[in-house]
Amino acid sequence: MLHGERRVDDYFWLRQKQDPAVRAYLAAENAYADAIMAPLRGFADTLYQEMVGHLKETDLEVPYRQAGWYWYARTETGKQYPIHCRKPRPDGAEQVVLDLNALAQGHPFLGLGAYRVSDDGHVLAFSTDVTGFREYTLQVKDLRRGALLGERIAKVRTVVWAADGATLFYVVEDRAKRPYRLYRHRLGVAADELIYEEKDERFDLEVERTRSGAWLILTSASKTTTEVRVLEAARPREAWRLIAPRAPAHEYYVDHRGAEFFIRTNDAGRNFRLVAAPVADPARARWREVVPHRPAVMLEDVDLFAGHTVLWERRDGLPRLRIVDVAGGRSREVAFDEPSYSIFPDKNREFTTTAFRYSYESLISPKSVYEHDMASGRSRLLKRTEVPGGFDRARYEAARVFATASDGTRIPISLAWRKGHVRDGRGALWLIAYGAYGYPYWIGFSPEQLTLLDRGVVVAVAHVRGGGEYGKRWHDDGRMLRKKNTFTDVVAAAEHLRRERWAAADRMALAGLSAGGLLVGAVVNLRPDLFRVVLAGVPFVDVINTMLDETLPLTVPEFEEWGNPKVKAHYDYMRSYSPYDNLARVRYPALLARTALNDSQVMYWEPAKYVAKLRTLDTGGRPVLLRTNMGAGHGGASGRYDKYREAAHDQAFVLGQLGVAK
Repeated sequence: MLHGERRVDDYFWLRQKQDPAVRAYLAAENAYADAIMAPLRGFADTLYQEMVGHLKETDLEVPYRQAGWYWYARTETGKQYPIHCRKPRPDGAEQVVLDLNALAQGHPFLGLGAYRVSDDGHVLAFSTDVTGFREYTLQVKDLRRGALLGERIAKVRTVVWAADGATLFYVVEDRAKRPYRLYRHRLGVAADELIYEEKDERFDLEVERTRSGAWLILTSASKTTTEVRVLEAARPREAWRLIAPRAPAHEYYVDHRGAEFFIRTNDAGRNFRLVAAPVADPARARWREVVPHRPAVMLEDVDLFAGHTVLWERRDGLPRLRIVDVAGGRSREVAFDEPSYSIFPDKNREFTTTAFRYSYESLISPKSVYEHDMASGRSRLLKRTEVPGGFDRARYEAARVFATASDGTRIPISLAWRKGHVRDGRGALWLIAYGAYGYPYWIGFSPEQLTLLDRGVVVAVAHVRGGGEYGKRWHDDGRMLRKKNTFTDVVAAAEHLRRERWAAADRMALAGLSAGGLLVGAVVNLRPDLFRVVLAGVPFVDVINTMLDETLPLTVPEFEEWGNPKVKAHYDYMRSYSPYDNLARVRYPALLARTALNDSQVMYWEPAKYVAKLRTLDTGGRPVLLRTNMGAGHGGASGRYDKYREAAHDQAFVLGQLGVAK
């Protein structure tokens, strides 16, 4: 009983991961999915070959300079993973630092976590996960000898070097995978010293180092509050200093330049401002404003260099990049001309430089790495990802349109299609949405999208509330007791696209991953008639049961995103939208739910239970499939070829339902 309601879960037994009956059940579901997909197996193979055909299999990243070396990763045809390398100079001899293909031998999965080089370039601290559970083991490699040292530390989340090249600080996880303890480690010394423990279960710890190299930063963060401690990198045995004690709903983040700390803070408004404080006394009373809070502009991040400040802003729902000259105070915005796009910092390890690297891509523009001269204001292209297989950007078009939500809010939609598409209300459309944690949806280019566009399918991304496209207010309007705005925004976007004849009523697909899988489940409960087929990847669909279990990863920290069902008001609201709790006897769209046995973010049993229950209620007879990767985690397969195999399988199912199986 909870809040007067008796809760019965007929599929609770599926949580028993080690039970042979559970594993047999998941294997049977995979076999059933294979049987249903058998007529589309050849089509899936065709899609896979097309995707790989658009991939430059042997390729090289743009090298970056750090610790006197040029570092890069490269790929080779037929190999699943990158090979991390370095050279003493651009034309020097290559030294292989980490070959992930070799590390992956004997494992169905490999994930690289930390990759941190000491100041002198002699030693590498790195961590790997071989299960998909995102449980990383830290190791240290002597790059002069090419030999691993004796360090092997489990459950490490983040790690940094002190300036001496012999001291490491690292953060480990607790039983619920919450990063909560900071340790200091000396190379070759067995006993590590516990420096700090975060006891509030809402907060995670992260340790990093400023680009200036002078300071280590320890941030303790919940979803709404942060607290930061600092330590001089050259004095690793001294005590950490607190910048400002935590206060409810106050988020702040710290960086360093010269005699000042620079602090991005929301103390004057939800969209953050930038202040500076003297290193000698950074108390809040000494903060001076550098960039004011602006209600219409979200200050997402700040990159500091010796003579320049890079401001990552978001305005009118789009990312912006502004460069400020420290000496003269002059600022300049880098212009981008597509209707929707994404920009990210590339690898910028040097502090004293005027060269700043960023990457750019859109739904129809492959990833491009630029180097921006912060003194002159000019950008030059260093590399545009080559897309084999006859790709020509001029054959595709993109747009940004707006739907109107039930409360009058304008919802942006990014669109892409192949030229020649006739908007006659008869076409097929693939709609993607996420809407959680304040994350703006990444607008990116991929071979998977080309296989859709080249078949006449329109690709659409709905930038719904709960994300961060318009700053913190956009997030606030789609979380906690306003979460249902996320789902009704998707409905508004789909209805707009159908009304504007972008797609036929029975030829629309909806896809979402993780929290986007929650969105998929909630939307099809609201409007089971709206989509012909849905793809729910690692979907968070059992909201109440998961948020009641505080032993699970993410549960307690995410009380500030979804609510705590032990609070009646939160329970009642969650109960009204939780997909698993609101399944009904209706005709559902065709469904493919994809999960992984070792998922640490959304446990495999959520989609397994959801599919089982939905089948007992669905009146439509369309296929409802569950696919479990038995050797991976939240992100699915780790090898690049295996990822494309999964993507091709999923596309074949969806396109088959949309009548585009060719």
